[in-house]
Amino acid sequence: MSTPVTTQLLKRFVPLDSLKRKNLNALCRKTQVASAEQGKMLLKEGESDHRLIYLVSGSLTLTSPDGTVEVIESDSAKARRPISELLPRKHTVTAGTPIEYISLDADLLDLMLTWDQAGAYEVHDLRALDSEPDQSHWMTALLQTRAFRKIPAANIQAIFMRLEQIDYQAGDTIVKQGDEGDFFYIITAGTCAVTRETPLNRDGIRLAVLAVGDTFGEEALITESKRNATVSMLSNGKIMRLSKANFHALLKEPTLEKVDYSKAQATIANGAKWLDVRLPSEFEASHQVGAINIPLYFIRLKLDTLDPDIEYIVYCDTGRRSSAAAFILIEKGFKACVLHDGTKSIDAQQRVT
Repeated sequence: MSTPVTTQLLKRFVPLDSLKRKNLNALCRKTQVASAEQGKMLLKEGESDHRLIYLVSGSLTLTSPDGTVEVIESDSAKARRPISELLPRKHTVTAGTPIEYISLDADLLDLMLTWDQAGAYEVHDLRALDSEPDQSHWMTALLQTRAFRKIPAANIQAIFMRLEQIDYQAGDTIVKQGDEGDFFYIITAGTCAVTRETPLNRDGIRLAVLAVGDTFGEEALITESKRNATVSMLSNGKIMRLSKANFHALLKEPTLEKVDYSKAQATIANGAKWLDVRLPSEFEASHQVGAINIPLYFIRLKLDTLDPDIEYIVYCDTGRRSSAAAFILIEKGFKACVLHDGTKSIDAQQRVT
């Protein structure tokens, strides 16, 4: 059994409490509060699934491989953070009492945090679009698309600077079956029909109806093939499009040096410094010895506090936010590299908590 969540509930948890309203609302629409009976196993030691579990009510029992047991209550400080979040899992987690909990896609949350903190919503030309009610969640919906997840974090803001908005009327054809691929499209207002012609049906068979936040056109760009369907407007609407050249350019990872944890340690021993670009609440929970904490959204404002003669090993949870931060630093003349796989590559014993 599950029930919907509210933004007030999500704000109890770290780092969900840092998300902007649109992303928080999007999570509400996609998330349910689930329940479990006493004794049910939620997480297993050694697994590496990309789920985040937050405890809403009741208590959880965390059992380590050596038999050590820890109990976390829903009203405790530890319950504000994901339960046993390090991968591979360090504990087997079971319900100590009947519980309520939330399960989130860790990759989606990390993308939302990166987008929020990279300042995508501050792009002037797009801010006006968000003022229209039926477009309030298209950027958040875009985060969940397979094509978007291939875009390196350092390129996120560049995408929005290069998008072009086109207004369409009901009945307009956006792409036609058999044409060469030219753009990647994002629906920001209205609905579209996807149809495909067959030898027996020249008018086309309707395959799908697309709405705000849906994307199309990437397949022909990636595979260099012709359009395999026609997309036309069912209503008046607005479409954002990205040219084929920009699409391919932004799929490419910027030139960033990535180092594993061993090389990072050796670089630190030679005078480099750790730069943690996560939120202060994440930093307080665990961080590298001697690390400086400057959240990604503050990087541009805090450049004058960094030493241009020192190399920085930039890290976050996964490498997304740190890639975006390192790209900014390198553009500004600093020496920076990224910790590959972020804190996922660091054993719990090697952190300050």
